[in-house]
Amino acid sequence: MKILITGSNGLLGQKLVNLISNTTNHTLIATAKGDNRLSKTKGYIYESMDITNSTEIFAVFEKHKPDILIHGAALTNVDQCETEKDLCWNLNVNAVEYLVSACTSHNTHMIHVSTDFIFDGSDGPLKEDAIPNPISFYGWSKYAAEKLVENSGLSWSIARTILVYGLAEDMSRSNIILWVKKSLEEGKTIKVVNDQWRTPTLAEDLAQGCLLLAESRQTGIFNIGGAEMLNPYQMAIVTADFFSLDKSLIQEVDGSVFKQTAKRPLKTGLDITKAVEVLNYKPTSFTDGISILAKQIKN
Repeated sequence: MKILITGSNGLLGQKLVNLISNTTNHTLIATAKGDNRLSKTKGYIYESMDITNSTEIFAVFEKHKPDILIHGAALTNVDQCETEKDLCWNLNVNAVEYLVSACTSHNTHMIHVSTDFIFDGSDGPLKEDAIPNPISFYGWSKYAAEKLVENSGLSWSIARTILVYGLAEDMSRSNIILWVKKSLEEGKTIKVVNDQWRTPTLAEDLAQGCLLLAESRQTGIFNIGGAEMLNPYQMAIVTADFFSLDKSLIQEVDGSVFKQTAKRPLKTGLDITKAVEVLNYKPTSFTDGISILAKQIKN
């Protein structure tokens, strides 16, 4: 099977490249804008592909004729999406339209990665049939992309995920675990919110969920996330305990302390029952996720 992924230089893309090229016999075509920035260069084909350029997309699809597309590339900086709306729409919506057209031309099954930010945060954890109501431009862009995929006439899957954490090989992307660890090691007092609830997702788990969708060609919406409902303060405490750091430096606050450009949903969380039962998806616990990151940092 030929699997094409977008955003291969990003966190999810890196995990997909390692997972698919190391553990399967599928032909992998990894794509991103510009040069390949991964240290691993064997076991897959790399193509430069700008997802906002329909000509480049169609050329790559015509060359490789993929059976499956895993579309993970997106502008995910929520505040940037609020201030640069045209850029956000181009990357998160127009690009999906181009990819849908290419998938239609080559009968490619499309797996589109979406987000819990399509919800307003009034309730959670949420099942796949929960009613979206975005409260940020990022959320609206991702919801619009979902509707494009749903109404495309394609064979499609949507993998909704939530608060993805992991270690990118170039350390270009931080996360709450790395931030808490670094801050406490430096003896800094940090303020962490207690009123935003999520089910944090290890990047390797999201990659595994996407591969399960690809290999089974299951259609419809699937929640791919962690199993534990936590707020950032709780995540910080677990991180401090794991690394034996001084958790008295962690101050518990609510979100009103921070002024952010875009609104964040307070309580989402994703109910992963469907993915567990249908895909045999097995999420990593948050503590085990920290352990995996700790080993990767050491190496």
